[in-house]
Amino acid sequence: MTGKQAYPILAAMVMAVIFGFSFLFTKVVLSYLLPFQLIGLRFALAALVLSALAWLQVIKLNIKLSSLPDLLKVAVWQPVLYFTCETYGVKYTTASESGVIISLVPVVVAVLSYFILKERVTSRQFLFISAAVAGVAFMVVGSSAGRAAAPWEHIMGVFFLFGAVLAGGFYSIYSRRAAEKYTPVDITFVMMWLGAVVFNTVGLVQSFWYDQLDNYAAGLQQLPVVTGLLYLGVLSSVVAFFLLNYSLSQLPAPRVTVFLNLTPVIAVLAGVIFNGEHLGTWQLIGGSLILLGVWGTNHYGSEQEKKNKELPKESEAHV
Repeated sequence: MTGKQAYPILAAMVMAVIFGFSFLFTKVVLSYLLPFQLIGLRFALAALVLSALAWLQVIKLNIKLSSLPDLLKVAVWQPVLYFTCETYGVKYTTASESGVIISLVPVVVAVLSYFILKERVTSRQFLFISAAVAGVAFMVVGSSAGRAAAPWEHIMGVFFLFGAVLAGGFYSIYSRRAAEKYTPVDITFVMMWLGAVVFNTVGLVQSFWYDQLDNYAAGLQQLPVVTGLLYLGVLSSVVAFFLLNYSLSQLPAPRVTVFLNLTPVIAVLAGVIFNGEHLGTWQLIGGSLILLGVWGTNHYGSEQEKKNKELPKESEAHV
């Protein structure tokens, strides 16, 4: 490994750790705030930080009114649908389970790419996709999360997490298309502000409905809430984004994707060590199958991509 590669690799590893701990902080803050209060405050903070960076000219924006429809199509999937499902999923399951199930996003991307982008899925990829789906089934059937919540709540939480996985998959597809015309900074800026507006609007309605409007002020007086929001709004939503883009600018995308597979491992370790969560035999089997499925889908997808790039060169050699 050269010195030039060391920094982007380190950035990718730090990014994976930040994403992995985000499930733990979400779980903690949900003990004080309603789900939409949490998401609203998180994205309001992220949007304000990005706006401040733009005002200080640390980042450059090139967003026009005509570009908003395209960017909003991306932002509806993530953060609106993704974080709605993820937050409720974390609420009704455990931080460790959430991290493992959310790791299915690359697998779903491979499936959606086959149907929407007409990208080929190899037999090996299909085998690992099946292993990942089987892993989810193991975690649902044998989960010990029922000790902390009613069985029906846990099943509902898993369904919410799977909804987040689908939203994350569709986001990846539509953001790939948007990236052909817009910069990652522009896409993220619109995502953060749409999330701030939508989630705070719904959060205020939810708070009024449950007569918990005072939760906003009361929650912000609690150190775990402030710490969690700073982590989720600044580190997980802004810093991790810059680390991801820095890594992608220096390394091939498949190599960066491999580091994202560390996220569920970090989430599981954080939940067990810091939150006292317990993983039984079924969860360990299911989690292992999911991680194996994610690794295999990415690994053989990278191999196929490399072969596709080599095909023109081989054909030219025969001309």
